[in-house]
Amino acid sequence: MQPVEHFAPRVLAWFDEHGRKNLPWQENKTPYRVWISEIMLQQTQVTTVIPYYQKFMTSFPTVEALAAAEQDEVLAHWSGLGYYARARNMHKAAKRLVDEFDSEFPQSLEGVCELPGIGRSTAAAILSISRGVSTAILDGNVKRVLARFHAVSSWPGEKKTEQAMWRLADAYMPSQRCGDYTQAMMDLGATLCTRSKPQCLLCPLEIDCQASKKPDPTQFPIRKPKKAPKPEKQTQMLVLTDDEQQILLEKRPSSGIWGGLWSLPELAVEESIVLHAEQRFATNVLSVTPLSSFRHTFSHYHLDIVASQVKLAAIKGVMEANKYQWFSLSDALALGLPTPVRRILEQDLNELS
Repeated sequence: MQPVEHFAPRVLAWFDEHGRKNLPWQENKTPYRVWISEIMLQQTQVTTVIPYYQKFMTSFPTVEALAAAEQDEVLAHWSGLGYYARARNMHKAAKRLVDEFDSEFPQSLEGVCELPGIGRSTAAAILSISRGVSTAILDGNVKRVLARFHAVSSWPGEKKTEQAMWRLADAYMPSQRCGDYTQAMMDLGATLCTRSKPQCLLCPLEIDCQASKKPDPTQFPIRKPKKAPKPEKQTQMLVLTDDEQQILLEKRPSSGIWGGLWSLPELAVEESIVLHAEQRFATNVLSVTPLSSFRHTFSHYHLDIVASQVKLAAIKGVMEANKYQWFSLSDALALGLPTPVRRILEQDLNELS
């Protein structure tokens, strides 16, 4: 795979005419603002991110504000975006920036990569867009553009192939207009060189693109070898309520699925709801009302959820204060909640009321 001349000039000329220039994070392009946008845009589409980004920046306009916030508050602003480790790492990185770097991002790629949750491509995007540093990115959009342009015949996730694509990305990175070029490559992949319906005739690289000369350009990038079907798991989620219609939520461990979020207590599908609730909380169950049953899919497994509302008498036992807490419905919905929990509280409880 040899670099082709005039690659970057064509991309930049296209960007000047067709690129996206009015996204919220393209205003006042500080390292902090670019960083937040890049983390949010991982695994998430631009249209979904925009309102989250705007709300987040209103609440946490500076790295100092983010570092000073409680993790629960940060996670509440992230609720619905998924991949919550991103938010936890971002909060940790903000604290480190304030404590160790006087609230300033490191100047070097290696320094930025040392911050929690920031890899090479994200670090490069931050430095090139906010500071004009000539350092290449290799996110999903750029991988797709390069894999098609060179008709890369192996899966980009393989180490050898990825290393070769990094060399290409570095070779094409210009020394001027670095931020514009980085944004242009992301835009090209997001708007023209899309996964399923690439608009090759509109692409500035079409004349030299090897994939465009094939019967089906979408065969590139080569797809990851098929894995076995995702495993299936089951759980019961309990909406435990008291006589004041408060809801009992459980704080999940900081690591693992939905780490650090408030969630509904769970139990295995074969367990008795009444026995579990009465033994765990030393109280009587007044009623059990079935709610919805649905599937929530993670990247690595399916979770089948059966929800029930469980009305309790007064709790006599002592609960772990840092693990369980009563909330009104409105206060619960203001917290960082897993998507299926929010669905149950918003939809099922509204239908009962």
